[in-house]
Amino acid sequence: MTTLLDAARRHSSAAADGPAPTAVPGLAIVRATAPSALLHDVQRPLACLVLQGAKRVTSGARVFEFAAGDSLLVTADVPTVSQITQASVAAPYYSLVLELDAGVIADLVAQMPSTAAIDEAPVRVDPTETETAAAALRLVELLDRPAALPVLHAQRVREMHYWLLAGRHGDAIRKLGWPDGHVQRVARAVRLLRREYARAIPIERLAGEADMSPSSFHQHFRRVTTLSPLQFQKRLRLIEARRLMQSQGASASTAAHAVGYESVPQFTREYGRMFGQPPAADARRVRERVRDSA
Repeated sequence: MTTLLDAARRHSSAAADGPAPTAVPGLAIVRATAPSALLHDVQRPLACLVLQGAKRVTSGARVFEFAAGDSLLVTADVPTVSQITQASVAAPYYSLVLELDAGVIADLVAQMPSTAAIDEAPVRVDPTETETAAAALRLVELLDRPAALPVLHAQRVREMHYWLLAGRHGDAIRKLGWPDGHVQRVARAVRLLRREYARAIPIERLAGEADMSPSSFHQHFRRVTTLSPLQFQKRLRLIEARRLMQSQGASASTAAHAVGYESVPQFTREYGRMFGQPPAADARRVRERVRDSA
């Protein structure tokens, strides 16, 4: 019998480590043949099913260790620091990552029994439930049937969302389906920040995007994302600057100005606080790591 790990192996890239997008929108298969460096990111809502190996994710003051048979659930745009901790050429790390669709969740929640308790934690880890794993397998197996994919993939994605909602993750996911709830209002402001991270955005404009007063917006933004709007934008800028230096060879000053910094010394200080090294030293370390693993 084909397992979810077997199916993931078939559809992941054997040429390189990292996430491999699939023909199903929002679905990716992640593979790694060695433990990774620390990865700083601002996650979108997602479910990550670990199939082999192990990973560590830090969100705020909380550290989550999880391995094969566990699922990571992220229900808001939150900053994380992650690291694959168990992976090798003989036994690569594999995980299946599905971006959560607020529209699908809203439609399902309207048809499912209501619950009184709502889980406020934006990041959590639990054992993967049997129904969720089975739905994920049916979704990945659809990749073997290109003719059926455009007809059935939405149905299979919906089925996986249903089992996530019906299981122990349900209370945490439901809030994504409330179009006028605080999580979705904050998400509208986050989308604006992601689009225009390099520009100075007045708090009044962000609050207006969320249809809140500035004071209420600031409170709810921090509750949902764990950061203030300014801290969130700074995180986006620094992550993008690091990507520019690592993938395009940009200098620190070029990357700093590209992401909206006017002062290179300020950029250097804030980069060092976030990544543990000045920009040039960090970029050099990453290049050496890539060269040594080649």
